[in-house]
Amino acid sequence: MITLRMPELVEAIRRAGATRLPQRVEFFERVPLDRWFEAFVMPVALTNTGDRRFDILMMTFNDLTPLRRVEEMRADFVANASHELRTPLAALLGFVETLQGPAKDDAAARAKFLNIMRGQATRMARLIDDLLSLSRIELNAHLHPNTPLDLAPIVRQVADGLQTLARDRDVTIKVGPLQDSFIVLGDRDELIRALENLVENALKYGAAGKRVDITATRQQTRTGVPEVRLAVRDFGPGIAPEHLPRLTERFYRVDVVESRAQGGTGLGLALVKHVLNRHGGRLSIESTPGEGATFIMHLPLRMTDSSPATNSE
Repeated sequence: MITLRMPELVEAIRRAGATRLPQRVEFFERVPLDRWFEAFVMPVALTNTGDRRFDILMMTFNDLTPLRRVEEMRADFVANASHELRTPLAALLGFVETLQGPAKDDAAARAKFLNIMRGQATRMARLIDDLLSLSRIELNAHLHPNTPLDLAPIVRQVADGLQTLARDRDVTIKVGPLQDSFIVLGDRDELIRALENLVENALKYGAAGKRVDITATRQQTRTGVPEVRLAVRDFGPGIAPEHLPRLTERFYRVDVVESRAQGGTGLGLALVKHVLNRHGGRLSIESTPGEGATFIMHLPLRMTDSSPATNSE
């Protein structure tokens, strides 16, 4: 004997039995985990060899949990994106009203407010750019890049391009030895964007350490697959352990005020994660409070570039 504890399903079975019509119902289970299902209850008439009819109810179940999770993520994403855009937009509107009113003839206030407005507009532009980039990467997530690329020139390009920001923060970017070539199959622009995000974060949030190290080494995965590990390490305050699992979530910030003050959009690490997923790689994060943080891009080496690797993990 089977006991059903879902009232919606029991009622659908009763209706199907009484009306002899198909029924569809959705129901929700909380134990042991939150899960959503849909069920179809179909009356079926069977006839045996003696021309006797046997009426049965056939039930089909579909697990809707993945779809509901995606819907929730989409709703959260839209809500967070709207909030992130609304904040600078509200500031812009407030300063416009001030410049049209009390500060209309105040040259000093006008210069100050216009500078703040420019910063808020730049933040909105960065957020929109990150949203579009993330959307484009997700759209092509099933298409793995197949262009051979050497990571060494990409590392040098990113380090050189961020020297101005490093000088502004009084931070030294130190690139480790890159005598070897590290050939991967990838999209050059996406890999540059991902590495730039990691180095920019290190310069902004780890500036107290006065140094950022970028290193590339040949390693192996646990299954023996050759990979390159591109590590960006800062020597700043580090990150508390409870934050590490959530750092790649969209709009997740350890310190919201500090992140916004630094011009962060809350999408940088999510973008890095999706870029690496598309390249068959992954992102790992190591940090001890007070000792800085290390962000590591794991990328599979092209099979023809499988020189001996070390330090298997």
